[in-house]
Amino acid sequence: MNINKILIAVDNSTCSENAAKTGYEVARKFGAEVALVNIIEPIPANVNPDLTLAPVFLETYDNSDENSHILLKEVENKFSEGITTTYLSVIDSAAHGIVQQSEEWHADLIVIGTYGRGGLYHFLMGSVAEDVARKSAVPTLIVPYKEN
Repeated sequence: MNINKILIAVDNSTCSENAAKTGYEVARKFGAEVALVNIIEPIPANVNPDLTLAPVFLETYDNSDENSHILLKEVENKFSEGITTTYLSVIDSAAHGIVQQSEEWHADLIVIGTYGRGGLYHFLMGSVAEDVARKSAVPTLIVPYKEN
């Protein structure tokens, strides 16, 4: 199995930080490059009577895009240790965006974290990690996070 490109899905959580650490460890072992992907979930847009987007929506997107870039840079600085890293940040639903970016970037492996919640929460909310694993054409490494 050749793993040359690893896509690591990150958000602003300890769960994804754990996944990033693991993803970079795997990248070091395989000599792979990394893409960090952060999905900006779409927010309902307010449409003005003239059918243009409200300025508040555009401002919110600009802030989200900027915050996404800051997050990706922080993760790279913390874990990359010189590994070539690409930033991917898109507006999409989480699972669809991760799978789409892995296809466009030609990833050989996706690394994503999960809290491993079960029960009612899992039934109602589902799992982004499971959805990615089901829909991805490449292997998905799901890194569990357990609070101490």
